[in-house]
Amino acid sequence: MKLSHVVRRTSAALAVGAMSLGLVTITGGAAQAVASCTGDVSVYGTLSDGRLTYTQIEPNTGDRVKTLIGPNLGFTPKAMATLNFNTVLVTSTAGDLYRVDVQTNNTSLGLAGVVKIWDGGWTFDKMVYDGAGHLYGTVDGQLHQYLVSQDKPAGSAHIGQHVVIDTGFVLKTLAAAGDDRIIASTSDGRLLSYKINGVGDWDRAVLKTSGWSAVDSLSSPGGGLYYGRTNGGMYWYHDADPTDGDGSDIAYHPNDPVDASGWTQSLLSAYANNCAYVPPAPPKSVQGGTIYRSEVMTRARDWYNRNVQYSQSAYASDIDGDHSYRTDCSGFVSMAWHLTSSLTTATLPGAGTQISKADLRPGDALNSSGEGHVVLFAGWKDQDAGTFYYYSEGSPSTDMNYSSANVYSGTIDSHPASSYIALRYDKIA
Repeated sequence: MKLSHVVRRTSAALAVGAMSLGLVTITGGAAQAVASCTGDVSVYGTLSDGRLTYTQIEPNTGDRVKTLIGPNLGFTPKAMATLNFNTVLVTSTAGDLYRVDVQTNNTSLGLAGVVKIWDGGWTFDKMVYDGAGHLYGTVDGQLHQYLVSQDKPAGSAHIGQHVVIDTGFVLKTLAAAGDDRIIASTSDGRLLSYKINGVGDWDRAVLKTSGWSAVDSLSSPGGGLYYGRTNGGMYWYHDADPTDGDGSDIAYHPNDPVDASGWTQSLLSAYANNCAYVPPAPPKSVQGGTIYRSEVMTRARDWYNRNVQYSQSAYASDIDGDHSYRTDCSGFVSMAWHLTSSLTTATLPGAGTQISKADLRPGDALNSSGEGHVVLFAGWKDQDAGTFYYYSEGSPSTDMNYSSANVYSGTIDSHPASSYIALRYDKIA
């Protein structure tokens, strides 16, 4: 690990390297992350000889401020999770759990102590803390969850309520991106996003289908900032909305990495509560004009919260109170899209473009003109499996619905999934 700023390689060399790794290049002016951070990003690590490292990164520019190397921990580390700016949990290859207390990380890295708080049983290959009370670990494809109740946990009294969320979590890297939110990459190069709702209940979206196979370490301080190590270089990424399960808005900075080389730590872990996502306030739409997906979903939830009664002849006002729409399925989607009138399932395709079902994003629609029904896509439950959430104005017996289904099989709101096409409003931003 370098102790001074790296001399940047030329933009051309970095661009070539990024392309060879399958990374997406975004050109333009100086990158500015839209994340609210309490200060510089804190990243802890361990070197192969067991020494602890500390690195500060400026979140808006990706510049490394400093790197410090501390003492040897006294055991062989296996997995690491940063609880807060001066407390790190580290497991050993023997299965013990240690609390590492940092005394200073200003001009030198000094420790107040290394305390074994659990004797055996901690065999996780990866471990992360979400910054909001939950510690996660993976072993043999299982995802485990613990509740951490103290800033300085002393053992089972402060790390408890252990549950196994589910199996099938075979991941190459793992990072906590926020409250019960996890990002991970896989050996085949995918970047995944998880929202953990409880035991056996989680949502998974595919942020990127390829390009991440060379990333061997992934960290996140929250706020949509991701740090991925590739061939010893540390690259940074910014997800404009880390809550939407959509990776098309992730900005890559291959021409301006944190460092082009020198990151040799065996383990890396960012303080997960360092940064927070602050939803932007997009310009409010006008009827028939451009509309942001967040506003589409806000308008949809308004009718759902009001439980607007289904009718093919009645009308109800939108959230603004200055326009009314027919209170059936297509009238609901017309309202959510802020159209100038209430279309039908036969005329809605004229306001949009058919897309692949795999490309659905919140605010898109699934329309079945043959069955005479349409639902509003609200997000993926498990994108790999095709399961998703949706809002709909269902029928006189159910009125407004919020439910889940599969885009490829079975039924969606009592109509065959095969009869629906995926539709994207032409003026959605």
